[in-house]
Order: sequence, then C-alpha cells, then structure tokens
Amino acid sequence: MENPKIRFKGFTKDWEQRKLGDVAEFSKGNGYSKGDLIESGTPIILYGRLYTKYETIISEVDTYVEAKEGSVYSKGGEVIVPASGETAEDIARAATVDKSGILLGGDLNVVMPNKDINPAFLAISISNGNSQRELSKKAQGKSVVHIHNEEIRNLVIPFPNKVEQNKIVAYFANLDHLITLHQRKCEQTKKLKKYMLQKMFPQNGAKVPEIRFDGFTYDWEQRKLSEIAIEKLSNGIMNNQANDETGLRHINVINMYELDKIHPEKLTFSNYDEDAVKKCNVEWGDIFLTRSSLKPEGIAESNVLLDSGRFVYDDHLIRLKLDKEKYDPFFVKLNLSGSIFKRQFIARAKTTAFTTIGQEDIAECFGLFPEKEEQEKIGTYFSNLDHLITLHQRKCDELKKMKKYMLQNMFI
Repeated sequence: MENPKIRFKGFTKDWEQRKLGDVAEFSKGNGYSKGDLIESGTPIILYGRLYTKYETIISEVDTYVEAKEGSVYSKGGEVIVPASGETAEDIARAATVDKSGILLGGDLNVVMPNKDINPAFLAISISNGNSQRELSKKAQGKSVVHIHNEEIRNLVIPFPNKVEQNKIVAYFANLDHLITLHQRKCEQTKKLKKYMLQKMFPQNGAKVPEIRFDGFTYDWEQRKLSEIAIEKLSNGIMNNQANDETGLRHINVINMYELDKIHPEKLTFSNYDEDAVKKCNVEWGDIFLTRSSLKPEGIAESNVLLDSGRFVYDDHLIRLKLDKEKYDPFFVKLNLSGSIFKRQFIARAKTTAFTTIGQEDIAECFGLFPEKEEQEKIGTYFSNLDHLITLHQRKCDELKKMKKYMLQNMFI
C-alpha cells in the first residue's frame, strides 16, 4: 500500500491496513454534563473539552465532579472519540487518556487498542489523513452530528510496526510540548505586562507610580495632549482605492491593534499622490488614534509609528505629533492606553450608531508625565516585554505550522 511522504530513517517496510474492529475493543463513557462540574473532586473528561482544551495525549485534567455509582473510569491507554459535535469535520478527532482513575463522561466513544497499536498513534491517525476524512463521512445528523462505536469499528487504519509508531508519537509529543511551552511563556509575559502597566503608571489620583526605576523621585506632572503636541491634532485624508502592489503605505484603523507599534511591512498600499504625502506629513514618532468605534470602550485606540518614509493615514484616524524633545513616543502610546486617558476618551465621545470622538476632545484630555529620561526607561522596559511576547507567539505559530505540515506528510 501507499506509504507516507516523510518517514524516520531506517523504516522502509510498507504500512499495513487493518479494520479497527479487528485490533481494538469498544465501550462508552457514562453520564455527567457541564452542570455536574465542581471546583474539586474526581477528575473527569467531558466530550466538549476535546474541542477546546486537550491535545493528543491527555495527562492532566482540570475539571471535576462528584463521582456517581456506575461511572466509567480510565485504566490508561484508552482512545476517546466524541460522540457528538457541531460538524462532521470537528467530530472526527481523538485523544488518548494517559492515566488511570479519570472519569469518562457521556458522549464519549472509548476505544482500547491491542498491544500492537500505540494508543497515541491511533488517536493521531483518527484525527488526521485518510482516517479522519473517512470517519467524518460516517457522521450522522444536521444541527448536531453523531459518531457511534459502530462507525469507528469499521474504520480502516493504516499503521506501521510498533517501533515506528512510537517514534512518530514521541515526535509529535515533543512538538506539542514546545507549542505549550511557548504559549505559556507568551501568556505569562502578557500577564506581567498588564500588572506592570498598573504599577508603573500612577493610579487613583496618585502623582507617582508604585514601582519606579532607581534614581527617579520627582512627581509626575499633569499635561493636556494639546500641551505635549507641536501642532494641532489632525485627521487624515479620505480613503482611496487600495492597491496590493504599488502606491503609498497607508496607515489605517487595523494597524492600531498591533502589539507594540505600527509595522510598515504590514501596511496596505493605496493610490494616493505626492500631495497626499505632503498633507499627511507623517514622521517618525507620530501617534495615531481611532476616532470612531462600534463600542465606547473601543474609542481612541492608539499606536505609534517608529519608522520613517513616505506614509499616508486615513480620516478614520487622528494624528498626534509630539514634542519629541520632551516626550518619548512609545511611552506616550502606553500612557494613552491606560485607564486615566481611556475614561476621558469615553466620557467625551458621542454615541449614535457609532461612538466617535473629535480632535478637540482628544486634545483636552490630560494625563501624568514624568521627565523624558524616566519616560524612556519605562518605554524601553515595555518594548522589551512586547518583544518577548512577539517572539514566543511567532515561535508558537511556526511550530503549529510545522506540526500541520508533518501531520499531512507523516500519515497516509
């Protein structure tokens, strides 16, 4: 039979095909729903968590119930397949339970393969390649689809010898570990950033933050945005036709939601002329704020351009051109995102079908600012945190792409 495109060195024998009913035993989970969950008790796996939480190998469970008589417990090595789902593609997935003593809830098909099949290999096989496509065809129902043990029993699974199965399982387990590691580090850094934004900017009427760098003792001073600008806040120009290949780099609302700054390589191109460049007069360190939003809390989202070149920005944005002798652009961008400014933006905005805010209203909003040297220290600190977040997120995305590619090429 056909073999996968990518194999580990030293494995050349053809994969076999066996009906799953010939190499496994089948049973069902029993009882329990989300309404039975409690904070602590006996660990349980509910079928819905296969869609939202667990990877191929389930070794830790974070949902609990009070055990009932007649419950089904794992022995370790079971492969579980959801019996209900929203789509045929979603329901054709599986995971293996690594530990004994875990309750297996209702709407779980339970497959116990024989000693020739690595349970994790079987779980990956059911979730990918031809096996996944064949199982999804067997799903029944419309608004809710169902898979029964009988359909799984008749599924034909291609598999190599046990040694090659084990190598494949170890490879994907390592990939999953690395993905989880970078996801965890990314989330931890985001939490640290959120905490430090609260501690390194004054709160609740204070003139200084709770946490400061050594050597800084002066009170922060109140300034209106009109005072820290070197010219009046201004709108951009009317939207023009987008062009994917040529034209001028165009800053728009979408770019306000990038993590650390406006990235020129992510900008679209638009068919503006040189007069538009002169009118916009975009420079390094300019800050842009959204002037409309569907919801009040989304008003005046901001970002900073830390690049130079030929740019334009559209009239959905308001541009703040700083006095850069006294104010650090990245620090000001962080400050604008804080609760002091956000409350003022929302209070001054006007809401009809959309929430909008004008240049004059933004110019009158005020916040607290330290000397520029302290601004730069704070800006550098958070820039480094953003770099770490981006690094871990990028690595996580790369690993997920690699996993997807290898799943497509290491299975039939």
